[in-house]
Amino acid sequence: MISKPLFVALLISVCTLVIFQACKNSANEEQAADLSSTAEVEMPNVPDWHKNASIYEVNLRHYTPEGTFASFEAHIPRLKEMGVDILWFMPIHEISKAKRKETPDDLGSPYAVSDYKGVNPDMGTMEDFKNMLKAIHDAGMYCIIDWVPNHTGWDHVWITEHPDWYTQDSMGNIIDPIDYNTGESWGWTDVADLNFDNPDMRAGMIDAMKFWITEVGIDGFRCDVAHGVPVDFWEDAAMALYAEKPVFMLAEAEVPELRNTGSFVVDYGWEMHHLLNQIARYQGANEEANQQLVQGNVVEGEAAKVEKKTALDIDAMLAKKDEQYSQGYQMHFTSNHDENAWSGTEFARMGDGHKAFAVLTATFDGMPLIYTGQESAMDVQLPFFTKGEVPWGEYEYAGFYKTLFDLKHRNKALWNGEHGGELVKIPTGNDENVYAFIREKDGDKVVVIINLSSEDQEIQLEGSGYAGNYNNVFSNASTELAEGMTLKMAPWDYLLLSSK
Repeated sequence: MISKPLFVALLISVCTLVIFQACKNSANEEQAADLSSTAEVEMPNVPDWHKNASIYEVNLRHYTPEGTFASFEAHIPRLKEMGVDILWFMPIHEISKAKRKETPDDLGSPYAVSDYKGVNPDMGTMEDFKNMLKAIHDAGMYCIIDWVPNHTGWDHVWITEHPDWYTQDSMGNIIDPIDYNTGESWGWTDVADLNFDNPDMRAGMIDAMKFWITEVGIDGFRCDVAHGVPVDFWEDAAMALYAEKPVFMLAEAEVPELRNTGSFVVDYGWEMHHLLNQIARYQGANEEANQQLVQGNVVEGEAAKVEKKTALDIDAMLAKKDEQYSQGYQMHFTSNHDENAWSGTEFARMGDGHKAFAVLTATFDGMPLIYTGQESAMDVQLPFFTKGEVPWGEYEYAGFYKTLFDLKHRNKALWNGEHGGELVKIPTGNDENVYAFIREKDGDKVVVIINLSSEDQEIQLEGSGYAGNYNNVFSNASTELAEGMTLKMAPWDYLLLSSK
């Protein structure tokens, strides 16, 4: 016979087990439902506004004397007027103080994040950020933030709470990031390398990203050194984010799998950018840089030689990308924070051809980017670790970029990726120096003819499909094109014609 106390204890145990199993089954069912619903999420799940958008990189540290969210708000109306759609903010998180690189007036690398869910107090409070975000949204623009997934600063809370979330050496010491090409340190000693073999770290990273989407309300991410993170992490992260809402995902990478899996809709056109720099160099667009190369100095970290690169190489590059990628598109640019800080301004790299290349990058199949200060013809390298200042002046080039961005908005031929028209080459008989093409979509048409050389050129338009009457976008004058016609072009001249 079982005693009453023992019977009660057994009864409680059985009830507890039944309740636990019921809760477990319920949790498993909920998890299965979540996984099922997540599995049905479209990859990529992109907001509709991306299809004809242009992007602007905000280096907030240098943008105003204050370098704050609140002070930036005054610039929102003019950026909207210029035709900007997406504002990408370089890292806005608090910067680690531990192991900061020691230089006079050092503010630390913005990519040494100490708190994924916080903001840099030098820029303001979270409330300040949300106020700025509301102003951006009220203006009809969108906001993405820089996300740094590869590493954190040395005083990030994860360092002490979850040391196993970091890469460690044989002695159990957390290490800085390793160059996967050489097996040696990159020299980024101010950051600690994250361990993507740890599933808990992955979950923590995704949770932090979801916080900015669901709790703060941003519209997407530009993911730093995305190629340094396993592809399957990006698949998991993107799926979790896309399950919340349509999100704009930009990879600082040129790895086809990241786009082909649908984890990202846009990646960097790095190869094309370097090709354009090489064309400018070969054409002697910047004589000083050319002389440095000839004398055996290193420019842009490349071997000191002037290799022949011409407009013909653009076709080969585009054909290569067409074979590699099955969806999405690239972001094209003449400058960004890395190029400006380490390789020089577009004036230094592209010389007199900088506007010609800007027209090209704005009319390619892809999204055009401009960097802080380009609308003011800024010929200044903004420092990476210390405070700098943008010489704003009278926004000399604002009208130039507005013309390009407004055209992209209204002419479907220039829309991004599958939403735009295919780039079809127009033979000129002088394709080594002049790049000409037509794009067409739903009756909208654009013709682009650019002299990518430092000399006068004469061309004869060949082929078909381009004849007709157009609006010369920059002169706002009517221009007639006829098959077989001859054109003369000055050095670095460009002709941008639109059917509307």
